[in-house]
Amino acid sequence: MARPQIPEQHRGRRALRRAVASAAALLAALAFAAPAVAADQPATPRLDPDDPRGAWAGYSVGGGTPAPRARSAVGVAGMDVSGHQPHVDWQRAWADGARFAYVKATEGTGFRSSTFDAQYRGSYDVGMVRGAYHFALPDRSSGAAQAHYFVDNGGAWTPDGRTLPGALDIEHNPYGQMCYGLDPAAMSRWIADFSNTYHSRTGRFPVIYTTASWWNHCTGANPDFGANNPLWMARYAPQPGELPAGWTHRTIWQHSDRGVFPGCQDAFNGDYAALRGFAS
Repeated sequence: MARPQIPEQHRGRRALRRAVASAAALLAALAFAAPAVAADQPATPRLDPDDPRGAWAGYSVGGGTPAPRARSAVGVAGMDVSGHQPHVDWQRAWADGARFAYVKATEGTGFRSSTFDAQYRGSYDVGMVRGAYHFALPDRSSGAAQAHYFVDNGGAWTPDGRTLPGALDIEHNPYGQMCYGLDPAAMSRWIADFSNTYHSRTGRFPVIYTTASWWNHCTGANPDFGANNPLWMARYAPQPGELPAGWTHRTIWQHSDRGVFPGCQDAFNGDYAALRGFAS
C-alpha cells in the first residue's frame, strides 16, 4: 500500500517543529550541565522572605566555601552575629581574642531580631565594644522610615566608649533584583535619607557596610559618602582589595564568614585605643 503523500508546506512545518524542538532540547541540556548565574543575582541561594532569622551582613559575599586566610587582617579582632547564631558563647569569644562585635538589630521596618537583646547584652557583659546593624531593604520603605525603626529598636548610639555607631548593611538584595529596583540616583538618595536621619537622631553618621562591587554598580560609584560615613567593607580574600568609590580607607574589614569566632570575622583598622575612640 502506497504511503500517502504529504504536501510540501506540511513537510516544511514538520521540519521546522523538529528543528525548534531539537534547539530547545539542546538549550535545556546546556543549562542543566552548566547553570548560569545572572549578573544581577547572588551566587548563594536567595533567602526565604518568611525566614524568621532574616538576612545577615555578608549573606551575599560568601560562597559556601572557607575563605582564604586574610593575611592583611591586622588590627583589633572582632565579629558580627545575627539570628543565625542564636547561641553565642561570649566568654569563649572574648578568650579567643574578639574585642568588638556588631549585632543585627533590624531589617526593613517590620523585622527585629529575636536574638538581638541577648547578643547585644552578652557582648557588652564580657567587655566588648559593641554596636547594632540594620539590614536595608530600600524597595520596602524610605531611608528615613528605616533609620527611625532602627534607632527605636536597638540601633541608638551613646557616647560611653563601649557603643559603636550604628551600621547600615546595604548589599545585594536577598529577596530579588540586585539593586532593589532602584537606579543609582534613587539608591544614593535612599542611603542619604537613612544616613541623615540617623545622624539627626543620634549625632553620629552610620557606618556603611557594603562591597565594592555592589556599591560601584548600584550607586553608580557615588563618591559622596566617604567623607562622613565610616566604611565597613566586606571581602572574603587574603587582601581587602579595592575600596568602594568615595572612601580612602576602611574602618572595619569583614574578611570571612567563618573562623575563630561565631558568625563573620572582622578586623578594626587600628589599635584598641583607636577602637575605643571610634566608639566615643
